[in-house]
Amino acid sequence: MSELNEVNKQKLLADLRVVVADAEEILRATAGQAGEKMADLRAKLQDHLSSARHSLAEAQAAVVERSKQVARVTDDYVQDNPWRSVGIAAGIGLLVGLLIGRR
Repeated sequence: MSELNEVNKQKLLADLRVVVADAEEILRATAGQAGEKMADLRAKLQDHLSSARHSLAEAQAAVVERSKQVARVTDDYVQDNPWRSVGIAAGIGLLVGLLIGRR
């Protein structure tokens, strides 16, 4: 279940990067537009983008740290239980082989 959460977090981060890039492109495209209301909207958007970039950086750092933690725990488990780990890997390999063989 945590792998699914990690995948969802990675997808969310990627989607947020796309949104931030699109918003920056909109800001550049409307830079020549005149008017007080347009200037106010661009300023608000710039503030929100700055906040989003900061949140994105924090979320990315949290995901990286969590991934490192999971890797350390996995490594510790394999070091403490080498034969059990080999058995689990063999079982997974057998299942994957059976699934591929059915096609």
